Amino acid sequence: MALFDKTRRKRESADLPDDWVGWLEPGVELEGKLKVSAGLVRLNCHFKGELHSEGTVVIHDQGEVEGEIHAKLVSISGKAKGTIHASERLEIKDKGVVVGDIYTPCLLVDPGGFLDGKSNMPLRQPGAPAPPNLEAEKGIKHP
Repeated sequence: MALFDKTRRKRESADLPDDWVGWLEPGVELEGKLKVSAGLVRLNCHFKGELHSEGTVVIHDQGEVEGEIHAKLVSISGKAKGTIHASERLEIKDKGVVVGDIYTPCLLVDPGGFLDGKSNMPLRQPGAPAPPNLEAEKGIKHP
């Protein structure tokens, strides 16, 4: 590996959130069941199946997920088709597309974001803390 490649990778990894556990980029196709115990996983690829995470799931610009998602925090700037269960927060970014039913106590849809399905939002319990701001907490940058 050339010195340039090592330097570039080091610079790119410095921009990653501290708790990231997986980065799947275009060209990767997965099918099946994916379990993530904690941290942040970013899908910028094609995934079909079930995704269970105790942390954060980011479906990035070129990401396409077909199936069921269960996570604390979900941020979508790509495409998701299926049922999404976000126990704390679901964000649909300006180019994000969600086709399917969602279950979350906190939903944020940016102008240009698209949702075609039922939104089920249970009431938060009195005194329960507000869901965190995903972008600020995780250092996620969108163009």
